[in-house]
Amino acid sequence: MYEHVLIATDGSEVAQKAVDQGLALAKALNAKVTVITVTEPWFAVAPPYGPGDFPIEQYDKIAAEGAALILRDVEAAARRAGVACETLHVKDKFAAVGIIETARDHGCDIIVMSSHGRRGLTRLLLGSQANKVVTSSTVPVLICR
Repeated sequence: MYEHVLIATDGSEVAQKAVDQGLALAKALNAKVTVITVTEPWFAVAPPYGPGDFPIEQYDKIAAEGAALILRDVEAAARRAGVACETLHVKDKFAAVGIIETARDHGCDIIVMSSHGRRGLTRLLLGSQANKVVTSSTVPVLICR
């Protein structure tokens, strides 16, 4: 059925549900797994004061360290579940774009991710990455809440 599962995580408690479900699905199907975390471009998170207040080098270092911790934890969970996985830090992309491009570029045939379930003004301001993936993906998407 599915041979290559892409699991997207931001390291949050909500995203852990997608990690757990994705690993269980992969194990049941004996599928290959790629786990990604995506960090947004510096300009999307830099404060409005000026480039010197939050240098891009500092952002890149913090983002890489955070991604390494997230992926290390998922690798450990995959080992415990008996599932081999490749991990990938996708840099300088908005989450939905990074997830869709990775699924396409790695030949994944299902995407597993979580939804934070934001509503109202929060959803308007932050957007729904899960919704963007669901509406733009050419492969099935499993959303975990």
